[in-house]
Amino acid sequence: MNVDCLIIGSGPAGYTAAIYTSRAGISNCLIEGSQPGGQLTTTTTIENFPGFPDGIDGFELMQRMRQQAINVGATVISAVVESIDLSQRPFVARLDNGNVIEAETVIIATGASARYLGLPDEQKYAGAGVSACATCDGFFYRRRTVAVVGGGDTACEEATYLSNLCKKVYMIVRKDHLRAQAAMQQRVAQRDNIEIIYNANTAGLFGEDGVEGAHLIIYKGTPDETTRDIAIDGFFLAIGHQPNTLFLNGQLELDAQGYIVTSNPSTATSVEGVFAAGDVADPHYRQAVAAAGSGCRAALDVEHFLNNK
Repeated sequence: MNVDCLIIGSGPAGYTAAIYTSRAGISNCLIEGSQPGGQLTTTTTIENFPGFPDGIDGFELMQRMRQQAINVGATVISAVVESIDLSQRPFVARLDNGNVIEAETVIIATGASARYLGLPDEQKYAGAGVSACATCDGFFYRRRTVAVVGGGDTACEEATYLSNLCKKVYMIVRKDHLRAQAAMQQRVAQRDNIEIIYNANTAGLFGEDGVEGAHLIIYKGTPDETTRDIAIDGFFLAIGHQPNTLFLNGQLELDAQGYIVTSNPSTATSVEGVFAAGDVADPHYRQAVAAAGSGCRAALDVEHFLNNK
């Protein structure tokens, strides 16, 4: 398949880019990836996306974006880009279904994946009490006790969500304060069944057939260092994300955290004709509306690039 623009990724950035390029008469192809719709498909009610005064379910929002892109002429393919050659135009992408796509321009909108602490126990108990998605797995812990690791917006959101299902929710916070926005902190404070453990590091997990508890170190590395074990049935990670750029094989400039570097305010990357949008190029905001806006910008940048060429 030959197209003017290949869009890799299907979150708010990818779908918005598909909508804008389609309406501009630019032939395109959007590759959905391993998680069609991106991270928002695992989110519950979204209250801060403009146009939905009563909020909207994250999965429903992404389904609407997907259908809108298709309605205006976008080609959407359920596949994963295994590799891409950005050394010359047209760029060549190889998919896991065996298909090959050639494109004059590329918009990378592959998002970012959840980070883990790096404990061996995270792998040991994978699928048996350890999760990086509360909205995906919270149902299995109804009326039970769980812990959420992290002190930012994501951790507060997941702890709040789990508090509606679980008997008790611990928040394990490495610092002596929460980093989340004031509104998110207030939600946590309003839940009687959320207990925040500050200055805490997780040393390990324990349990026979699944997670039964966590070993914590309080005030690690100080004269006041102590240990504490908490009894839990589930352990949820909410400590940030890793940009999904491995398939690029080092062909684009990345920052120290692994995010794609763009020529602000443009979405252009270090390779001419390649643009980046959404969380894969955004270490700061990581919001759905910001991702959608950057998808729009990337599409307009593509249109300008193609017109000049």
